[in-house]
Amino acid sequence: MYGKGIIKGLGVTLKHFLDTYIDDIRMGKKRYTDEGIEYRSSKDVRGLFTVQYPEEKLPTPEEFRFVPFLVYDEDEAGVQTTRCTSCGICAKVCPPQCIWIERSEDPKTGRPIPDPANFFIDIDICMNCGLCAEFCPFDAIIMDHDYELAVFDRFETNIFDKEKLLKPAEYYQSIRPYNYKLQADARVEKEAKKAAAIAAREAKAAAKAAAKE
Repeated sequence: MYGKGIIKGLGVTLKHFLDTYIDDIRMGKKRYTDEGIEYRSSKDVRGLFTVQYPEEKLPTPEEFRFVPFLVYDEDEAGVQTTRCTSCGICAKVCPPQCIWIERSEDPKTGRPIPDPANFFIDIDICMNCGLCAEFCPFDAIIMDHDYELAVFDRFETNIFDKEKLLKPAEYYQSIRPYNYKLQADARVEKEAKKAAAIAAREAKAAAKAAAKE
């Protein structure tokens, strides 16, 4: 029969619509509003599962990645320290070559300073692969969760400079708590091994000096 497919499709929609209220009556509560997206995204959902974007948004998984950002640490005095040393590894491994860095130089010696004068990412070219974050030896560049970046003029707003890219370590911890802990633990372990090696060398030197005496 002509139009049978449309009728079937509307029937599925109607079933989910009715199951929403049947499920609420059966459970004695409004599961689709009280429990919200968590229930509507589960395998047990029977009724409506539509997410009313932008009023509602699906939870963002920790490993979700969008355009990168630069991490800075802040001490108790409020002094900000950028983790990036402008080594250029991220720019080298970037497949679409959307990263470019302006290095700082010591005005007296002309030697590079481990702090970028500026850092640019063209987010329209970025393919969100995460290789820059994976290869960064200082955990200075991290993939963000902010995906709502639609604009009318890309040249004015979608070429991010250092000021736009910088975000605090606390923000990184809030969006990627598991990864942040892994990296923090790795740094602590590395520092502990370094301190143990220095202590061993000092003890060996002291023992050698004592033996000579």
